[in-house]
This record gives sequence, structure tokens and C-alpha cells, in this order.
Amino acid sequence: MRQEDILSVTRQWLEKAVIGLNLCPFAKSVYVKNQVRIVVSEARHLDGFLEDLDRELDLLAATDPAEIDTTLLIHPSLFDDFLIFNDVTGIAEEAVAEHELEGVIQVASFHPQFQFDGTEPDDISNYTNRSPYPTLHLLREASIARAVEAFPDASAIFERNIETLQKLGLAGWQALGLSKPL
Repeated sequence: MRQEDILSVTRQWLEKAVIGLNLCPFAKSVYVKNQVRIVVSEARHLDGFLEDLDRELDLLAATDPAEIDTTLLIHPSLFDDFLIFNDVTGIAEEAVAEHELEGVIQVASFHPQFQFDGTEPDDISNYTNRSPYPTLHLLREASIARAVEAFPDASAIFERNIETLQKLGLAGWQALGLSKPL
């Protein structure tokens, strides 16, 4: 798959789901200011992907937030299995500590088969973290803190997202056309 196609599908997901459904009320402001870096890893194995992660952590930490506020690191084919990707997310969190970036950067994960513990695979709540491709989201803690100050009830976002998706339903989600091309 071409990198341009992966980027296009990811931008559609950001625009239609994350921003369009307001799943993250903080995303629109950085997205419209072009402060979201989207990187497609072409690593052929886990070690290569982790090297890409190391580079992105260093770049994000060294770059002015006005230029790059957050990074999406995508691998379109290496992590088809959600449980393996979930383990990789744990490794990514360890990498944050190894780079001495705890309290500076945190990791969130998105995956086409994301599944919260205790839910069925087709539970609509899982779609709050479903993306077209396995994606690590590297977020600045300072940006999160500022956003939470501006959004007084940030703890209610998760529940509101589930309500939004329950109203939308699986058919509504599918109508957004966010499936990745084969």
C-alpha cells in the first residue's frame, strides 16, 4: 500500500471520527494548525519499528509544540493482531521512560481491532479507539494539561464518546467509510 493512501485514510479517520464525532475535543485545534505529525513506519520488523519510535520520541521532545504538538506513528501491516500491538504499546511506554520523558510524553494506542478488557469484539465502545491502522499516538503531557483546563469535565469524555457511538451504532460507523482499502 502506498504511503499517500495510508496518510489519506488516516486523515479521513481524524476528520470524520476523531474530530467529526468530537471523540477528542482537543484534536481539532492542533489538527487545523497543522501541528499533528503523521508518520508511516516502513519497518520490516519490531526492532525497526522501535527505532522509528525512538526517533519520533526524540523529535517530539526537541521540537517546539507550536510546530509539532503531537505525533501519530502508524504501521500499516506489522501488527495485525491487536494483542501483539497491545504488547508493543507497553514497550512504547517503556521507551518513554528510557528516553527520560515520563511526565513529558505519554502514549495512547489505536488499532483496527481495538478491544477494551471485558467487552465483546463487536461492542461499539471499542470503536472509540479503533483506527484504520495500528497507531501509536505520542502526546505532550503539557498539552493535555492545557486542554483539560480548557475542558472542565475531561473525565466525562470517555462516557460521552460511548454514548455518541451507541447513538451512531455500527451501521452509522460503517457509513462513515473509514475502512482501510484492501
